[in-house]
Amino acid sequence: MIWLIGSGLMSIDYAKVLDAQGCDYQVVGRGSDSAASFTEKTGKAVICGGLAQHIANTKAVAEAAIVSVGVAQLYETTKQLIEAGVKKILVEKPGATTLAEIEELRQLSEQHGCAVYIAYNRRFFSSVLEAQRLIEQEGGVTSFNFELTEWAHVIEKIDKPQEVLNKWFLANSTHVADLAFYLGGKPRDICCFIQGSLNWHQAGSVFSGAGMTEQGALFNYAANWESAGRWSVEVLTKENRYVFRPMEALQVQKRGTIPLVAVEVDDALDKEFKPGLFKQVEAFLGDDARLLCRLEEQCSLFPIYEKMAGYQS
Repeated sequence: MIWLIGSGLMSIDYAKVLDAQGCDYQVVGRGSDSAASFTEKTGKAVICGGLAQHIANTKAVAEAAIVSVGVAQLYETTKQLIEAGVKKILVEKPGATTLAEIEELRQLSEQHGCAVYIAYNRRFFSSVLEAQRLIEQEGGVTSFNFELTEWAHVIEKIDKPQEVLNKWFLANSTHVADLAFYLGGKPRDICCFIQGSLNWHQAGSVFSGAGMTEQGALFNYAANWESAGRWSVEVLTKENRYVFRPMEALQVQKRGTIPLVAVEVDDALDKEFKPGLFKQVEAFLGDDARLLCRLEEQCSLFPIYEKMAGYQS
């Protein structure tokens, strides 16, 4: 049995994947409005009242759980599941909003023998999987760069708690940073520069930095939340430059040439389901979690993300 925690829009995407994979699962939610919408769109009933009540009322704990609640509830929900005895958890990014919380989850998961993974679904894009194969053939990454620009004029109108908006780099931009460091390597050294601020994100609005990975690859990044831009990642080998712009597509610039050429990928699953989600869930429920972001990995990257964003631990 799998528990899907939350009945919002992301949970609807998860339900579609779980149904397609023939999984036995229960949906646990809080509010009746989101539950009614979920049932209308999926045909699946929601157990309302919240997770704590469900745990208290059930005899059998799920073998696995997927946490698809709001960012502000990720830490507490995951903590409840670990303490209840669930042995495998996939929690939406970033897992928590402070280093203390993410470290507490790591310690709890070790004590209870629970494997926890952070759901960065872009690792499972068809474009990314193909790029990994090509990069390995060409001897690995020599350098990379990425852009994490967020559209402030759009985000400021989103109905999100201020505590989440204040940590928007963690809550959203780490989608890009995780993919860049996943493909290019974890930073060994990093130097970060931050300027500006926004009403909803006081820590900064313009970000730039550079560093070196543990494997010796150089990287740089930039983001200007007060100007134009978009998410992108560029990864270079000795032979080619691989470009994710948009992230779902892969282009290549071959050494000695100028044009960017589209790389053909089998993206049927990314078109039928939310991109990356089918293979992410498949990896989580199967015996191959190599591509997933382990909680321990997120703990090691959290201080780097906080430094990049200008957050105080």
